[in-house]
Amino acid sequence: MKKIGVKISALLLSASILLVGCSGGGTDQVKKDDGKLNVYSSFYPMYDFAKKIGKDKVNVNNLIPAGTEPHDWEPTPKDLVNIGDSDVFIYSGAGMEGWIDKVSENVKNDKMEMVEASKGVNLLSSKEEHLDKEINNDKHEHGAYDPHVWLDPENAKIQMKNIKEAFSKADPKNKDFYEKNYEENAVKLDSLDQKFKDEIGKTKKKDIIVAHEAFGYLCKAYGINQIGIEGLSPDSEPDAARMAEITNFAKKNNVKYIFFEELVSSKVSDTLAKEIGAKTEVLNPLEGLTDQQIKDGGDYFSVMEKNLNSILKALN
Repeated sequence: MKKIGVKISALLLSASILLVGCSGGGTDQVKKDDGKLNVYSSFYPMYDFAKKIGKDKVNVNNLIPAGTEPHDWEPTPKDLVNIGDSDVFIYSGAGMEGWIDKVSENVKNDKMEMVEASKGVNLLSSKEEHLDKEINNDKHEHGAYDPHVWLDPENAKIQMKNIKEAFSKADPKNKDFYEKNYEENAVKLDSLDQKFKDEIGKTKKKDIIVAHEAFGYLCKAYGINQIGIEGLSPDSEPDAARMAEITNFAKKNNVKYIFFEELVSSKVSDTLAKEIGAKTEVLNPLEGLTDQQIKDGGDYFSVMEKNLNSILKALN
């Protein structure tokens, strides 16, 4: 009986997936016949960038719910149906969306623009001993790279450009509109980049201790050294030797702040901070905002400004 139940479940899943690209989608799908592009984004930064470029010419639907840590999220068959019914699907790439092959294999819609927003970015190897090695490769294999590319404003600009070009291709009559919005945001990104350079350039300290090594691109851009309690995976656990090593470093260098992330448990950061008499502070990798942050009008620029202020606390 158990084998029969498994076979039936598998058949139902297969049937759901076969509908992708030729069905109107699930009941919770946001599909409007209002002349706007129907867009799906993989997680928050892609959603925010798409809204900034498309504004009122697009309906953007974010797959991962607010407040959800995205690394282990997986799309449902209904999500795949919805993606297949869209005009544009945006994902970051560089291994961030470990499930992206499911879209490539199961979504059959030749008219849909599928955008790997990180294409063209100089990627950093995910191997901890080679995090300073730049790699530029069009084939972004899962797990081979640090995926948090958007935390360098220069990379965010590349991602916005890729999104702009996809919107222009899918909706050529509004090409000038998307171009204008991109240029406006590119100026803001340049200004943000310069502010990081100016402010961090004044600091004497250059080391920060983070719970999750998500800040490789940001640190490389501004000459900072990130010391991760855990690796690139936010749910990995440091061993006793690693904790002792970081504790000794923190005491020797008079570290005053230990950074953690809102969407991940702060237990390890709290333990280390208590051990060395430091404080904990949020450093946001922008993998997702909470409902409250969204309600308060938070976006890429406001969160990055807060990140800068937090970093300056640790470096001064």
